[in-house]
Amino acid sequence: MTIHPLSEGSFTIDQSKQFVPFDPSSDSLKERTRGSLLVEVQPFVVVTEKDVLLLDTGLGFAENDGSLQIHHNLIRAGINPMDVTKVLLTHLHKDHAGGISIEHPMIHTYQLSFPQATYYVQRKELDFAFDTGFPSFILKELEILRHTDRLVLLDGEGTLDGYIHYTVSGGHSPHHQVFTITENNEIIFFGGDEAPQLHQMKNRFVAKYDYDGKKAMELRQAWWQQGQQEHWTFLFYHDIKSPVFRAGH
Repeated sequence: MTIHPLSEGSFTIDQSKQFVPFDPSSDSLKERTRGSLLVEVQPFVVVTEKDVLLLDTGLGFAENDGSLQIHHNLIRAGINPMDVTKVLLTHLHKDHAGGISIEHPMIHTYQLSFPQATYYVQRKELDFAFDTGFPSFILKELEILRHTDRLVLLDGEGTLDGYIHYTVSGGHSPHHQVFTITENNEIIFFGGDEAPQLHQMKNRFVAKYDYDGKKAMELRQAWWQQGQQEHWTFLFYHDIKSPVFRAGH
C-alpha cells in the first residue's frame, strides 16, 4: 500500500471552533487566544491493489481559482481526484468533512467532490450532524449526502471488501468510527480524532474536547499496544511532525 499525506496546513483552534492558519516560522502560539490548540489538518490517500482510498476530506478550503485544495494536493501526489474510489469518513466535523462537496460557482448548489467514489459514514453520525448543526457541522456541505446514491450508511462494526475494517469507537464524538486497512500483511490504522497525534498515543492524555475523554484515552492506549505488537502503520490527522508512524519497526 502507498500512503500520501495531504496536508492542508497548520492551524490554531480555540473555543470558537474556528480554524486560524498558523505559520510556525513567523507566528507564536502565545499570541493566540488562551487555550488555543496547534494542529495540522491532514487527510490521507492510501492506494491499495483494489482502491484509491481517501481518509477524511479536510476543511474543504479552495485555492485562488476556486478549485478545492484537496484536489490540488491529490494531483501533486500524482493522483487524479476522479480516481478516488472510496471516501472513508471517521466523523463529520467540519475539519474532517469539509471536502465532501464543493459549491458550484454559477448555480450555488453543492456537488460531490469525488463523484466516482463511494462515501462511507456511520448512519447515526449523519443523523447526529443534522440534529446538532453549527459550529461543529456545516450542514450545507453535508446536505448532498442525504440525496446521493454514492453514500453507504454503516451500522456499528463490519468489513468492506474483505480488507477494510470499521468500528464505532465513540470517544471523540458519540458515533466516531475508526478504520483498519489490511493488505499483504501490512496493517494501516486511521483513528481520526481519537488517535490524532503521536504524543497522545504515548501518554495517558485526556482531551477536554472529546465527548468521552477517558474512553478516548483508553482506546489510544489499547490501539498503541496492539499496534506495537502487530507493527501497525498509524496515520495521524492532526500531527504536524509525524503524520505517518510505523510502530514496532
